[in-house]
Amino acid sequence: MFSFTDLNGYQVDLSFTKGEFQVEPKHVLVFLKHEQKWLCTIHKRRGVEVPGGKVEPGETLEQAAVREVFEETGVHVKNLRWFAEYAVHGEVLFCKTVFTAQFVRQDKVAFDLETAGMVWLTDEEFANHPNLSFHMKDEGMLKMLEELKRVDKQW
Repeated sequence: MFSFTDLNGYQVDLSFTKGEFQVEPKHVLVFLKHEQKWLCTIHKRRGVEVPGGKVEPGETLEQAAVREVFEETGVHVKNLRWFAEYAVHGEVLFCKTVFTAQFVRQDKVAFDLETAGMVWLTDEEFANHPNLSFHMKDEGMLKMLEELKRVDKQW
């Protein structure tokens, strides 16, 4: 397990072992790289980040991940794979499941009130974009990117 303090000052525990936390995950994130570029959404308040969000009632984590990617980017995905989980010890303890996915196709979508569109970023842009969300700048994100590179040459 990898523990760190996020940029909000909360303790976060990151694990690459499924089911390590006592809290049921209710949020998802999805890493997708296609043609050497990362899929990101542009959150109106937080900035550029990987797609993700909350699980809706009756949804599985996988269904939520597929839905969130589509709603935030217009991208359809396949081969969704569990990658990691992390628990944030904030005012309320919550857990996120992190998936990887592969690109199928992209449709035009009307973006909602939270998102202002999407963007494909190179590794350099992904690491240094001037409008990155605070989520993209913490130690956990760096650790997940290191682990992605370690386990799969695509990343």
